[in-house]
Amino acid sequence: MTLLLDLALVAGLLALALHIACVRDDRNAIVSFIAFGLLLGLGWTRLASIDVALTEAAIGGGVTGVLLLRAEAHLRTGKTSDTSKNRGTSKSRGASTSRGATALAAIACTGVAAGLALVVLTFPAPAPTLAPAAAAALPGTGLGNPVTAVLLAYRALDTLLEKVVLILALIGIWSLAPDMLWGGAPSLRPAVVPEPLAYLAQMLPPFGVLIAVYMFWVGADAPGGTFQAGTVLAAMWLLVMLAGLRPAPETRRLALRLVLVGGPALFLAIGFLGFAIADGFLSYPESIAKPLIVGIEAALTLSIGATLGLLVAGPAQTAPGR
Repeated sequence: MTLLLDLALVAGLLALALHIACVRDDRNAIVSFIAFGLLLGLGWTRLASIDVALTEAAIGGGVTGVLLLRAEAHLRTGKTSDTSKNRGTSKSRGASTSRGATALAAIACTGVAAGLALVVLTFPAPAPTLAPAAAAALPGTGLGNPVTAVLLAYRALDTLLEKVVLILALIGIWSLAPDMLWGGAPSLRPAVVPEPLAYLAQMLPPFGVLIAVYMFWVGADAPGGTFQAGTVLAAMWLLVMLAGLRPAPETRRLALRLVLVGGPALFLAIGFLGFAIADGFLSYPESIAKPLIVGIEAALTLSIGATLGLLVAGPAQTAPGR
């Protein structure tokens, strides 16, 4: 029975991947991509990688899917009548260009897939791993979750840079706003709010915030952590803004910007503190390693939640003070 379930899961993933690659409708492809992310989360669960499964469902199938839907809607509404005027003259040229681009993309994807297959099939047996060394050093961090230990202790610099990249991505999106709207507020509320959306926005956020707090708190010793908790917080915030219960904040607000940079700033400050109280940059003394890491995770959870929510909200669409 377990084997049949795994085979069905693999078949579903392959079918969805093929559908996403072949379908011509952008929205159809994006919805299928979201379903693919959720199904892939189940696949990681079957491999006992709960942390990865939670991240895939939240980021891959959730936030990324919403971002793509927003981009697709923006591109669809931004089309002008010029396309219809030039349709007759450029139809054959566009068709040939599209076929050539499709063929080139297919060749490139086939080459990448073949290269990845070759790398995977030539792995030594048993594969080299640092898992025993990481597990042996785990007690020194005071953490029970090896994934959190890898992210916040052994590979802390990578994690810090990931958070900085999120902030840079948000700055890039904010820069799309016209100069006169810089520092203003994004606009998410639709003209007509569906009744189910309004109901969910009133009922879900308290439970979502509680789940996010739980995922953050248990992340030190069990599956969970900052990215998962921050994504849930972002989802609840977006739900409230979409339903019109609270407006999107102005991006010039000092409190908002402090929340955005607070997590990476605290992470960096504790990293430099390691020169004075430990062995070097991003090192923690064993006696207080866990409290420091939990403090970093708390600040990062808020920063990630605010950043992801604003990434989906997009650039400012109203002037400051309005």
